[in-house]
Amino acid sequence: MSTANTMRAISQDVLGGPEVLKEVETERPAPGPSEVLVRVRAAGVNPTDWKHRATGGFLGQPPFVLGWDVSGVVEAVGVGVTLYEPGDEVFGMLPYPFGHGSHAEYVTASARSFAPKPAGIDHTEAGALPLVSLTAWQALVDTADLRPGQRVLIHAAAGGVGHVAVQIAKARGAYVIGTASAGKHEFLRGLGADELIDYRETDFTEAVRDVDVVLDTIGGENTFSSLRVLREGGIVVSILPMGPEELYKEAAALGVRAARMLVEADHAGMRAVADLVDAGKLRATIAGTFPLADAAEAHALGDTGRTTGKLVLTVD
Repeated sequence: MSTANTMRAISQDVLGGPEVLKEVETERPAPGPSEVLVRVRAAGVNPTDWKHRATGGFLGQPPFVLGWDVSGVVEAVGVGVTLYEPGDEVFGMLPYPFGHGSHAEYVTASARSFAPKPAGIDHTEAGALPLVSLTAWQALVDTADLRPGQRVLIHAAAGGVGHVAVQIAKARGAYVIGTASAGKHEFLRGLGADELIDYRETDFTEAVRDVDVVLDTIGGENTFSSLRVLREGGIVVSILPMGPEELYKEAAALGVRAARMLVEADHAGMRAVADLVDAGKLRATIAGTFPLADAAEAHALGDTGRTTGKLVLTVD
């Protein structure tokens, strides 16, 4: 049971499967200059969480507490903070990758990692949005400059990033093509997708032409194949930041562009996301919710790679 100076968190001492995740009692953080202390009410679980759990990724060797998504209530503010005061409801993404730690009862981060939580959604949905929506926004808007009337291809369109990207692209006035298994096509049409490709039955490079933007959430050969469906001057944005340099040479030879990106904590981006939520143009589909103590179960479900939407940990 946590006390006034401690908190519950999900930690791990070794790399491995979901079973390495343990609930621990640890010191409750305090906000430094320009920081806020947020009592976590919900925190999304993303593919980057289960990848870091298994491989260490950017974080190296444990122990560490994972989690970048946060929705919660400001508990205290550090010196110099003017945006929030205790009691404010906020949501946001901790600085990626080294600001991790939201799979806990409390977390501290720069005040500008957060934005006011939209009043029309609860903490569970708000906690599902930050990482995936910032990834989609920074890929489609900041990197690709997606504009009305352009054609965008979104790979794995029913996934966490994908289903949010479909909605952001529609809100930008784009024509949206998505790849997904046939059973998820009705779900994606409900989000506004204009055209859908069952990747199990159809090679997207034969079904799609003259695309302005491809959002690649898969990586590997898929990134290279995506170059071939672009119109001249189009761009593939991959959210898998590591890969062979040949991608850029091949893109240049085809008269197109390629970019690999990492999502960044982004106050302006979070406010743009909140505006879309308030306007009824963006919502998160929740694939499952789990109490904080059951984080391993959420990871096990995430490991299957078959969820539609987002997995979320809830914190009482």
